[in-house]
Amino acid sequence: MFEFDQYLGFLAFITILSIGFWLMFFLVGIIPYWIGGALTEEFKDRKRKKKLEQEQISS
Repeated sequence: MFEFDQYLGFLAFITILSIGFWLMFFLVGIIPYWIGGALTEEFKDRKRKKKLEQEQISS
């Protein structure tokens, strides 16, 4: 069957594979949320700047 060194190698492989899987699972969930939040803030800033410019022009 397995010798002890092969068993440790197999455990290391499974551990690295599992860490990679959960990292990808986490990033796929977080990165779109992060990008969406950044875009929302950018649109709010642009809208706020336009509103300020309109107020300065009308004053």
